[in-house]
Amino acid sequence: MSGGLRIVFLGTSEFAVPSLRALAASEHEVAGVITRPDRPAGRGRKLRPSPVKRAAEEMGLPLYQPELVSAPEGLQLLRGLAPEVLLLIAFGELLSEEVLATPSAAALNLHPSLVPKYRGAAPIERAILAGETETGVTMQWMAPEMDAGDVLLQWPVRIGPEEDRGALHDRLAELGARMTLEALELVASGCAPRTPQPEEGVSWALPIRREELMIDWGQEAEQILRVIRAFAPRPGARTKRAGKLLKILKARGEDPLHRPHRHAKAGRPGQIVEVTKEGFWIETGKNRVLALKVQPEARPAMSAADYVRGYQVSVGEQLG
Repeated sequence: MSGGLRIVFLGTSEFAVPSLRALAASEHEVAGVITRPDRPAGRGRKLRPSPVKRAAEEMGLPLYQPELVSAPEGLQLLRGLAPEVLLLIAFGELLSEEVLATPSAAALNLHPSLVPKYRGAAPIERAILAGETETGVTMQWMAPEMDAGDVLLQWPVRIGPEEDRGALHDRLAELGARMTLEALELVASGCAPRTPQPEEGVSWALPIRREELMIDWGQEAEQILRVIRAFAPRPGARTKRAGKLLKILKARGEDPLHRPHRHAKAGRPGQIVEVTKEGFWIETGKNRVLALKVQPEARPAMSAADYVRGYQVSVGEQLG
């Protein structure tokens, strides 16, 4: 390798933190970390710093929070930092061409999908919702269009049949940190490839709408299980019980070869049809699901077995 690079890192969410930590421990110089301004969050609407801000402060890295990087003051900040590489990971702003032209060597973006599939804001959730068995991480040269840049590196991974959003997110984030260092080595050596994305096969990972978090018990069990996995552990797929929200964080479907609960009478979609030592079975549009981990409204997550004991769950109750 021909030496470390001067890097400006743009990131906001937890997905970007492993890459930032890897950079800080490498021979590269982190000239600045740019993250989004603190936003109100939670019931008290107190200002909450981003995960990247917390990590940067912990490591003592120079930190900046312009309202918009593409605004004149943001562009002036970038030019003053004089980066060789602009590295963007889960930042939350579509950057202008002027910003992309700022670094002397490369403007790169790490994205948790195999582009051109699942460009956009929610690629991990959308992949699970669609029943995909494979996803991955891509390091791409940034382009003015969202996630449309040439590919520098792309590594596929399998999605486990019971893997939820949290587990897959963390696995891809750690893989992305290794990819970040390898991509920078290629840039520093002058050997970084640029492979244009194919024009066919483009799909979009649109932001998750609040109504998508609500479980539709009229759907088949297989799709409901995807919804639960796609939003676990946060923000959590949810239903209503006795007028209050109940998040279902972990569940499993029926074993077609062994159905010990089948003596339970068939119910309406969303009806609790049996309570067991593990949790409670819920009727769906086709087959049943067993709730294994839940979170009552304004309470911590707990096993469905503990919930049954503490919240007097009974057969015949209607969810939703």
